[in-house]
Amino acid sequence: MNFEFATATRIILGPGRVRELGSVAKVLGRRALVVTGRHPERSKRVTSLLADSGVTTVTFPVPGEPEVRTVEAGVAQAKTERCDLVVSFGGGSALDAGKAIAAMLTNGGELLDYLEVIGQGKPLALPPAPFIAIPTTAGTGTEVTRNAVLASPPHRVKVSLRSPSMLPRVALVDPELTYELPPPLTASTGLDALTQLIEPFVCNRHNPLTDAICREGITRASYSLRLAVNEGSNAAAREDMAVASLFGGLALANAGLGAVHGFAGPIGGMFPAPHGAVCAQLLPHVMEANLAALRQRDPASPTLRRYDELARLLTDRDSAQAADGVEWVRQLVGGFRIPSLASYGVTPADIGELVAKAAKASSMKANPIELTAQELKQVLEQAL
Repeated sequence: MNFEFATATRIILGPGRVRELGSVAKVLGRRALVVTGRHPERSKRVTSLLADSGVTTVTFPVPGEPEVRTVEAGVAQAKTERCDLVVSFGGGSALDAGKAIAAMLTNGGELLDYLEVIGQGKPLALPPAPFIAIPTTAGTGTEVTRNAVLASPPHRVKVSLRSPSMLPRVALVDPELTYELPPPLTASTGLDALTQLIEPFVCNRHNPLTDAICREGITRASYSLRLAVNEGSNAAAREDMAVASLFGGLALANAGLGAVHGFAGPIGGMFPAPHGAVCAQLLPHVMEANLAALRQRDPASPTLRRYDELARLLTDRDSAQAADGVEWVRQLVGGFRIPSLASYGVTPADIGELVAKAAKASSMKANPIELTAQELKQVLEQAL
């Protein structure tokens, strides 16, 4: 047994706990760049809480999924405004952007010097500026991960800025901030959270600590995701999904993911497809492909028993087996009417390029078994 586990310096979770932001922030900095989503007016509560504690602010909106140039603009603004603290308030895009801005605020050179795949992949020389992550969706778990996912339109790909030092100083998770999420967004982000619990649970780098986290998170998500979608103000369901999202982030950061996320990066880089919807469409097909490959090429693999356990966690039936888990996920995705990949412009002609890019993705390395190019092709064909 040999593993490591690292996460945010401090995790604060509970209804109403966003009110503690001022007291948390004032010991980390005096002027904050507040990174928000496309509607910066929604961050007024955050800026007010900071102001009440003597922390001045400047707001930086991120209108869509963050790009390399988004981070460069944010760093420039933070330096001009002499910010010594970064606070992100929003979904995964705002959190990823803020995380990357905090890293580049203290490290010299160009962002491309540090990016994977399209850049030099150099390690960060200095710790990032203090960073506080406040998620307003329950899906990405970005508040406790050590990387920021950024799009590079010229390269038609999403890549990561990654470093152990990029783990946020504080993750402040308040389920009340998700109450007003509309049902479609609750569904797609919730399915992202579920995917980020399932993939680490069956991946080839799981460990006892991530296993325990995944079991708890899967149980909560399987019970509460439908409730959160259908009853947005259901406090218990929203809390369960906030925990599930957080636990997914903890698990993926310390174990790994798999083929779903191996595909999600290239698809998101080439098409205007929301990450959660992509993961949802791919999940049942990747589960099915992994099971078939394991049974054919590694029938003694303990991962097959793990898929049986996964089915019991999802269905809450003691007699459930792996195939029941796949079917449960398929029906969940279908019930939420998640758009197909084709609806975002993916065509059969794109499959070859996507398979080639996915095969090189870091997430693919943790998949429980190496899938062949033909198996990967079939997954995409089924998700179209």
